[in-house]
Amino acid sequence: MSTLKVPDLVPPPEQDAKRLKEAFDGLGTDEKAVTWVLGQRTASQRQLIRQAYQRLYNESLIDNITSELSGDFKDAVIMWTLDPAERDAKMAKEALKKSKSGVKHLQVIVEISCSSSPYHLAAVRQAYCALFDCSIEEDITAVVSMPLRKVLLRLVSSFRYDKELLDIEAAASEANQLHEAIKAKQLDHDQVVHILATRNFFQLKATFERYEQMHGSPIDEDISSVGKGDLVSLMKMVILCIRCPERHFAEVIRTSIVGFGTDEAALNRAIITRAEVDMKLIKEVYPIMYKNTLEDDVIGDTSGDYQDFLLTLTGSKF
Repeated sequence: MSTLKVPDLVPPPEQDAKRLKEAFDGLGTDEKAVTWVLGQRTASQRQLIRQAYQRLYNESLIDNITSELSGDFKDAVIMWTLDPAERDAKMAKEALKKSKSGVKHLQVIVEISCSSSPYHLAAVRQAYCALFDCSIEEDITAVVSMPLRKVLLRLVSSFRYDKELLDIEAAASEANQLHEAIKAKQLDHDQVVHILATRNFFQLKATFERYEQMHGSPIDEDISSVGKGDLVSLMKMVILCIRCPERHFAEVIRTSIVGFGTDEAALNRAIITRAEVDMKLIKEVYPIMYKNTLEDDVIGDTSGDYQDFLLTLTGSKF
């Protein structure tokens, strides 16, 4: 489901590091070489390049990207070059620094918790502690108010079983429990939070399907009927990230480019975090949802080296 195009014969990391050094040295920067090298390497390969660069030149690749590139292209390349757990930990930290109304700025925390593997979530939590000398749970507790805090704390501290294991009877039982809580407008009920935070993704998808079969409407629609508050928005986001993450990220991309101006941070986050995960699925659902291809919308709202880099990650260049 990845759209990353990696050459059949990948050069040694030392050779890639040398090519990047050459791209940075001299008059001007060879931005196309940066895209050519980093845009066609997996996360593990990119980390080997970083290590080789440091070893060969006693310089940080990230620091040199920062000094040699600029604008949105620089931000995207840095985000792509970071270790994925380090990248997501930094995005979570930035989200928790923002004192905004609503829940949009908390999207990244829901995405990490509900559309990533349990191993990646654990790695992000570890990276967060290493980078910031505190846990993500501590920061959520400090800056997020109830009842959002209760939900987010359970989500980030869970470790779900990652295999396809289904209990159909449990799915029916828990679908009823979710329905009763929603009907009572208790979206943060302990059992609701427990189910959403601990069950494996296959089990939850079965539960949501059973919910619709038993009660006649999708669970997200019933949640919407509760009202329009922040908790409703957060819970709908959780449900969508679990049930159909490709639709969630298609929505993030579309929202980032429609209207006045572009939300480059959201656009980068969606494309960069999903390029090696499910970008192929996102590209498939995007025109169904919005009548345009993802590539056409990216081309219409970006330009230059930044555009080339994003299109490379979506498998549309090189």
